[in-house]
Amino acid sequence: MAGRIPESFIDDLINRVDVVEVVGSRVPLKKAGAEYSACCPFHEEKTPSFTVSPQKQFYHCFGCGAHGTAVGFLMAYEGLEFVDAIEELARSAGLEVPREGGSGKPHVDNTDLYDLVAAASLWFQARLRENKQAIEYLKQRGVSGEVAQDFGVGYAPQGWNGLLTALGTDQNKREKLMTAGLLAEGDKGQYDKFRDRIMFPITDRRGRVIAFGGRALADKGPKYLNSPETPLFHKGRELYGLYRARKLGGQLSRLLVVEGYMDVLALAQFGIEYSVATLGTATTQEHAELLFRNAAEVVFCFDGDRAGRKAAWRALESVLPVIREGRQARFLFLPDGEDPDTLIRQEGNEAFAHRIDTAVPLSKFFFERLEADTDMSSLEGRARLSALAKSYLEKQPAGVLRDMLIAELQERVGHQLELPAAAESPVENKVKGPKNISRTPVRSAIALLIQNPELAQIWPQTEELGDKELKGLDLLREIVDFCAPRPDITTARLLERWREHPAATHLGKLAVENLHVDDEILSAHWQTTLQHIALQVVSGQLSQLVEIQREGLLSTEQKEQLKRLLKRKFELQQASAAG
Repeated sequence: MAGRIPESFIDDLINRVDVVEVVGSRVPLKKAGAEYSACCPFHEEKTPSFTVSPQKQFYHCFGCGAHGTAVGFLMAYEGLEFVDAIEELARSAGLEVPREGGSGKPHVDNTDLYDLVAAASLWFQARLRENKQAIEYLKQRGVSGEVAQDFGVGYAPQGWNGLLTALGTDQNKREKLMTAGLLAEGDKGQYDKFRDRIMFPITDRRGRVIAFGGRALADKGPKYLNSPETPLFHKGRELYGLYRARKLGGQLSRLLVVEGYMDVLALAQFGIEYSVATLGTATTQEHAELLFRNAAEVVFCFDGDRAGRKAAWRALESVLPVIREGRQARFLFLPDGEDPDTLIRQEGNEAFAHRIDTAVPLSKFFFERLEADTDMSSLEGRARLSALAKSYLEKQPAGVLRDMLIAELQERVGHQLELPAAAESPVENKVKGPKNISRTPVRSAIALLIQNPELAQIWPQTEELGDKELKGLDLLREIVDFCAPRPDITTARLLERWREHPAATHLGKLAVENLHVDDEILSAHWQTTLQHIALQVVSGQLSQLVEIQREGLLSTEQKEQLKRLLKRKFELQQASAAG
């Protein structure tokens, strides 16, 4: 595992970049008072509800709830992982991302490896322009020169050492070509791994070439040959065509998952620019999360035969743990003997697009597939369906969609079901306080602190603020303890540091709440809010003692405590009234 990016560097990066510039380079923003506004790039709307705050270095959509910093925006809009987003922001700011050691392996700089693989891609493209047979093959498959160029399609010559001779000019480069999976080694030494093949460069989510797929022109060897796993390429995490689809479509509403490189090219040739392909592997859960991070709707396209439906079911199994309300998966089954490449050329864009629009919803495919293995006319068969379905639904995240699937299952089997609690999100599982409180003093204090972290410098060391029973107070103290030694911390830096915290989602929401507090009275309002929290704690303790008193069970010590609490409550009430 690569070394960690130092938190101090992330802090500095957040300070240097401007979220308005990051968002504005991708979404047209308009000045609206102290902030900027636009129609949200994450959902369809006619009236702008998406705002970007230069003061807080934060974006928020009041329509769909999307929010975050410049880092979060790149992750959501470009579909980048956290590290990739940091590297992209650092590149735009002219900074080198440092790494520090950890429990894993030390960081390896793969810049030279990326450069060499990019050079190989250009070399393959140049060889395609020189080879009439390869060009003729693409023409026969209906691939235009424009599409081939757009996808960077190339050709690996028949010889054994063309690429080796061109790029392996010294021992270091030959070793890197081996590491990148472009060379193989036999009894007679190193040789080109790809020979006499149409070459499809595979790019990562930042557009860098990381691997290749090669389609044989002759009937010898495997029809398709992919790069092996390398430091740059992990086939279970990448999707062919995703970077291009995002580049052309911006924030995508739909992705179509097909099986082959030529399918993606053919669909693009006919104007369907949102298709991607897995790379010689079944759909993984990592694929599923990546797909939904880039589009709310994912349509999986498979052959209609038995093998195709088996592959579709494996895709459904990968999707279930990550699908929830707001995300939709559907399944498109093609006629026997057809694939997207042949079918769209045969029936045209409109007919194929109609197939996509009418693809089978996940829920329908799920129940039809399970019912095919059961006798629904018998009690035993319906009980079997219940057992089969429950084993899958237990893996699904809690939410409306899971509840609806359970309701559908109950209707089909005619019986009420009891399922174990769904796998909760980290926030739902760990945060027992702030998510349940409404307009309480604690919630108000957390919102004030998130939006004005400098308030942590004003924290009275009173006994009540150390209470362990009041919901949310432990989180408030945790944030105060974090911010107090960092007097210059900003909202954006705080939220980035707390990205993995169980309460991160709720803190993001509080960061955009309108508090209606002028700067002139901010400090006083904060202290008054803390006094209200203290009063709430004292009142709760008094209530418990009063209940014991009614039963005549107060000890001498508790009577003294009751007196102290009554006095303290009066003091807090007086202070609140004065404030």
